[in-house]
Amino acid sequence: MHPMLTIAIRAARKAGNLIAKHYEMPDTVETTQKGSNDFVTNVDREAEQMIIEIIRKSYPKHTIISEECGELPGEEHDMQWVIDPLDGTTNFVKRLPHFAVSIAFRIKGRTEVAVVYDPMRNELFSAVRGQGAQLNGYRLRGATARDLDGAVLATGFPFKAKQHADTYIKMLGKLFTRCSDFRRTGSAALDLAYLAAGRVDGFFEIGLKPWDFLGGELLVREAGGIVTDFTGDHRYIDSGNIVAGSPRVVRELLAELRDELTESLKR
Repeated sequence: MHPMLTIAIRAARKAGNLIAKHYEMPDTVETTQKGSNDFVTNVDREAEQMIIEIIRKSYPKHTIISEECGELPGEEHDMQWVIDPLDGTTNFVKRLPHFAVSIAFRIKGRTEVAVVYDPMRNELFSAVRGQGAQLNGYRLRGATARDLDGAVLATGFPFKAKQHADTYIKMLGKLFTRCSDFRRTGSAALDLAYLAAGRVDGFFEIGLKPWDFLGGELLVREAGGIVTDFTGDHRYIDSGNIVAGSPRVVRELLAELRDELTESLKR
């Protein structure tokens, strides 16, 4: 097993067990608001510290970028761990059991290892660049849909960027005339993992952060899918605007969305 994958799995499982323990004891969860429609709990922070400690113990010189603590520079800046300790915090707070730990390891800007762990279902999605994606040790082949007709699309509302609300609703309306249905689960990491597993056929979302999608992005790619921004380019690391699926589904998604894009969504 890839040595970075070993560490990522160890960290994800340990953090996931902590999250699951707190989920069963809701009185131990303390929630605060860190921004508009954006919440954090003591569990997010505890899980984050647990992951950081495990990584630092094995790779003390690596850089770590995490949702809650930001960037922790290391001597080896080209070696980066990108962490979301609890993707789906709102679900967790509302006691809706759908959330995950996401960990990605990158070398010189390219994701090499990814883990997305759902502690409530004990589902561990993992990928190593060039070696495929797995779910609990079984190979993932990705979605089989050949086009949008009959496809089920995962998405997320831009609740942190409501200036895009009108555009997003137009996107939904246009796609709904083509696809079968939508799924909006509250965790982009799991949406992308489910896409890699063939549980949904495509995915799109506005304004994600790198820790939201980098783990899931590699899962999708290693399962045979592609990931682009809304123009079909690869600037989504900066914009956070994501379209993912099989090559044909992505091509049709981009074609349907093209006329609805504002100038800011084309960047």
